[in-house]
Amino acid sequence: MELIYILDLIGTFAFAISGALFASDKKFDLFGVLIIAFVTAVGGGMLRDIMINAHPINWIGDLNYVWTILIAVVFTFLFKSKIAPLSKTLFLFDTIGIAVFTMLGVQKGFSYHLHPFVAILMGMVSSVFGGVLRDVLTNRVPLIFQKEIYASACLLGGLVFWIANFIQLSESIQLLATICTVVLVRSIAVKFHLELPKIKDDIFQKN
Repeated sequence: MELIYILDLIGTFAFAISGALFASDKKFDLFGVLIIAFVTAVGGGMLRDIMINAHPINWIGDLNYVWTILIAVVFTFLFKSKIAPLSKTLFLFDTIGIAVFTMLGVQKGFSYHLHPFVAILMGMVSSVFGGVLRDVLTNRVPLIFQKEIYASACLLGGLVFWIANFIQLSESIQLLATICTVVLVRSIAVKFHLELPKIKDDIFQKN
């Protein structure tokens, strides 16, 4: 089994746990938790495949993603109280997950002969829109639209992957460079509470 595929499943598992914990905190029943975990884990990749008309859609073509999500939901129900102290570990898995999802999304864009700019956007969609769909379904303004440098890290990771791919570095170096970029940008943003600027007042507005 290829390393990138293993990391993809680990990222899916971490995303599913994140969604399950969120839904559980919202007092959703088992079905609701399962749906939110599912959307969080594979919603971004599913949206990407719909946008570029790729078939079969990610999880339909590989049921290992479904089993991974089901295991993550059961794991959350059995060990919810034990998961909270592992927030740093989950953050690392989550960050590795979005880096791998970014890389896979860009790769898929290339395989469909998309412009590099669009392919990088597809990498970002793969990584973050599961969380966006989760927030929309739970009636919350998506977190990435408010404060977290999350999508930006994926875009930078996608750009690094494209450059590494363009100059024909080995696949392992492409993967490592992408993961390091996303992990570094996210970690710095979280540690120093960095945010993208917001539009407040017209700079030419007179008092």
